[in-house]
Formats: sequence, structure tokens, C-alpha cells
Amino acid sequence: MSRARKAVAVSLGAAVVLTAAACAPQPQATASSAASGAAACSPSSPNLFKQGQLTVATDSPAYAPWFDSNAPADGKGFESAVAYAVAAKLGFTQSQVKWAVEPFDNSYAPGAKDFDFDINEISSTPERAKAVDFSTSYYTASQAVLVLDKSKYAGAGSLAALKDARIGVQVATTSYQAVLDQIKPTQQPSVFNTTNDEVNALKNGQIDVVVTDLPTVFYLAGSELDNGKIVGQFGYDGGTPEQFGLLLHKGSGLTSCVNQALAGLKADGTLDRITSQWLSASANAPELK
Repeated sequence: MSRARKAVAVSLGAAVVLTAAACAPQPQATASSAASGAAACSPSSPNLFKQGQLTVATDSPAYAPWFDSNAPADGKGFESAVAYAVAAKLGFTQSQVKWAVEPFDNSYAPGAKDFDFDINEISSTPERAKAVDFSTSYYTASQAVLVLDKSKYAGAGSLAALKDARIGVQVATTSYQAVLDQIKPTQQPSVFNTTNDEVNALKNGQIDVVVTDLPTVFYLAGSELDNGKIVGQFGYDGGTPEQFGLLLHKGSGLTSCVNQALAGLKADGTLDRITSQWLSASANAPELK
């Protein structure tokens, strides 16, 4: 999904015939190129929406566990923490990060943007990528288990504990195969046309468990059910995973920079720690094995 980094062409043939004197400036040119690349990914970058600050957008209201109390600037919540971690890798202090409001549906519309990147659980899709740039993924959605809080499965601590449950999934989603492969239920999952149908079946006692992607479970537990409980989450490698990317305007000079920042956060373990803190511990969505 992310924009390919620009390649730097080097002529090896010309280098062979250069004299020692002619070769002397080459280290300077290399250093100059490196400095230029570093400047493009720093608070002095000419690619920024506003010089000297990193303008980050998200929707309002901004919901937990992605943000905290509709206050993106407090650094709490998964996506707020990711945004500040990316900013730090790019050389910005917390005070240099400024937040802007961008409605979700507007974010991937074609045209100029009033921000450097948007972070708002935006799935990277080929259709959206025609109009905007996406960074490499900072989050791949897990499958998650939702029950009513008085369900006998509310205390399930493993996938095996769900084997005898009546499980509901939505048609044409990864969740159906994930249930078959990971939970291996003793009875066939019930398939519903919409998430609303799943929730109604759960309320009416037709099923014991809903399995769908974790972002949807967060929404259902927080907005659609007064007595919903997230039992936990589990990974699944099959199907087409839902991946979130930072969104930038098409052809942004910062796309490669945020990709480098995310690569660094993955390599040093920061992204894993943020994910564990805000999407497992704080969101009460433990890993089910």
C-alpha cells in the first residue's frame, strides 16, 4: 500500500574510469545525500503541512481504546501513542505535534490535505490508495470474542473453552474460517448477513458468542451492547487481514519517512509494547491461545 521509495541511480561504469583525484569528492556527495534525506524526515522538512510542526489528524469524537476521552493530544490510547512514537522517530517533540479534526470519510477523498498524516483506524485498500498514500501497516486486526457479561463463556480463558459455544459470524468475512481453524467448534458456526443481525442473535440467546475483528468488537461492546464483554482476541493468518495505515496525501514527500519511523518502532519493540498496553491490557482484550 505504501508509496515506493525513490531510487537513486548510480553509474558504476563511470566510477571505474574516474581518476583518484576525481573520486575524492564522492564521500562528500554521499554525505550530502544522506543529510538531504535526513532533512526530508525532520522538523525542517519542506514537505510538512506547516514548517516546524507535525500536523496529525483524526476524527471527532475519538473513541477508546484508540484514544482517551476524545483528547488525542494527551498521548493516551493506542493511536495517540503510535502517532507520538512516529513523531519522536522523526525528531519532533510532543509540543511540536498539533492535532486536527478530519472526518473519517473525508480522509481518503482525493485532493489536498490539511495535515501531514491521519491516524483513524483507516484500512489500507487498493481503492483508497488510488487517491491517497498509505504507510506500511501499524496494526493488523486480530479476531476477537464478544459475549454477554452473564454468559457462561464470559470467563473463558482459552480458545478450547469456546469449543462447545454457539458461535455467530458475519457472512463473507475472515472470521468464519478463523473460527473453524482456531477454535474448532463442536457445532457449525451460525452465519449472519450483518453485524446488527449478530448482535440481535446474541441478545436473543440464539448464539453464545460473536467472533469478528477486534475493532468491530470494541465498537459493539462500547456502543451497541450495555452488557457486552470482550473475552479476548486471537491472531489468524488466513484470509485477507485488515491492516491500518497512516494516511497521507497522494505523492506525499513524507510517506517514506513515516515508513522508516514505523520500521524503527517495529524493530525496537516499541510498537509491540504500545499494542500490548492499549489493545490488550487497557482494553481488557487478552490473547486467547
